[in-house]
Amino acid sequence: MAITPLMPVYPRSPVRPVRGEGAYLFGDGGEKYLDFASGIAVNILGHGHPHLTKAIQDQAATLVHVSNLYGSPQGEALAQRLVDLTFADTVFFTNSGAEAVECAIKTARRYHHHHGRPEKNVLITFRNAFHGRTIGTISATDQPKLRDGFAPLLPGFNVVEFDNLDAAEAAVDEHTAGFLVEPIQGEGGIRPASQEFMKGLRSICDERDLMLVLDEVQCGVARTGRLYAYEHYGIEPDILATAKGVGGGFPMGACLATEKAAAGMVVGTHGSTFGGNPLAMAAGQAVLDVVANDEFLEQVARTAERLRGALEQMIPNHDHLFEGVRGLGLMLGVKLKTDSRAFVTYLREHGLLTVAAGDNVMRVLPPLNIGEAHISEFVEKLSNAARGYEVPA
Repeated sequence: MAITPLMPVYPRSPVRPVRGEGAYLFGDGGEKYLDFASGIAVNILGHGHPHLTKAIQDQAATLVHVSNLYGSPQGEALAQRLVDLTFADTVFFTNSGAEAVECAIKTARRYHHHHGRPEKNVLITFRNAFHGRTIGTISATDQPKLRDGFAPLLPGFNVVEFDNLDAAEAAVDEHTAGFLVEPIQGEGGIRPASQEFMKGLRSICDERDLMLVLDEVQCGVARTGRLYAYEHYGIEPDILATAKGVGGGFPMGACLATEKAAAGMVVGTHGSTFGGNPLAMAAGQAVLDVVANDEFLEQVARTAERLRGALEQMIPNHDHLFEGVRGLGLMLGVKLKTDSRAFVTYLREHGLLTVAAGDNVMRVLPPLNIGEAHISEFVEKLSNAARGYEVPA
């Protein structure tokens, strides 16, 4: 057979991790890598965090899975904790970010259906967004690399320019259900929305009874120095999708909503076989034990300031390659003057793991509990690698 046992949908690199410890990954040949990719913003406590590991071990020995046809003490406890910590009144647990976004889309549409407005079923979304790989979530984007070959895609989405409030408002019509937006575009190149844009979307939704749906799959769970990025904007969404860091590496996600927004989500409207299983709930509780407090969030903000400052100080030494730094908290992007994917591949040879993004940006997404030594090591290795990098002609 010519095809590989693992379906060849990823351009897999020679990095083959078999063990992790803190901010480091180790390959099957003993190679050591400083992991400033964190599984693309997933391993927010690094690898092998003792509290998360013990919580998963203890729960695995007790109860791994039961059907959602039964009561869920574990799910109820974590849902209540998220309700207490956020804008939300209710939570649906999923296995991934794409599923969380799917639930968010359904919740927004169902809200209007519940109120006798089934024609209001179109979500306004934004260029260069990434919401997942399901048919529904790729239909919400305008990126050919996600959409090509998967027609027919789903109707019900209207894509306009990101961070352009006039364009967003002009797109609202009698079919609009609301807006679906990343407060910080991740795959699109670490592009934070402006205060004016986010507050403007909230105002439009309030004035016209529309749903503000936030995709915080990548920017949520303490990554920006707040538990969720919407807190930076002084607004609250109606619906929010979260995943990645919420399980610290264990596959889980959630759709959070206000009581108003979830009015249509009644018995039979949605479900998940594995979503909210006891093992996932134990992982989620362990992550919140560590990150959901002011001391940890302030530490993330301080660490982010030091890392950003170190990068900004280094960049002028390699101005043939780097343009600048952007992002929020420990969701940073280094803008390159050349192909970021080629440079990210090159960095792996120097023991550094980062992630490429759109607009020739290299994403820097370290574990949230890194220290000064990790920052120094990262910047030193990055600088040494940049010094020897030959920009392709």
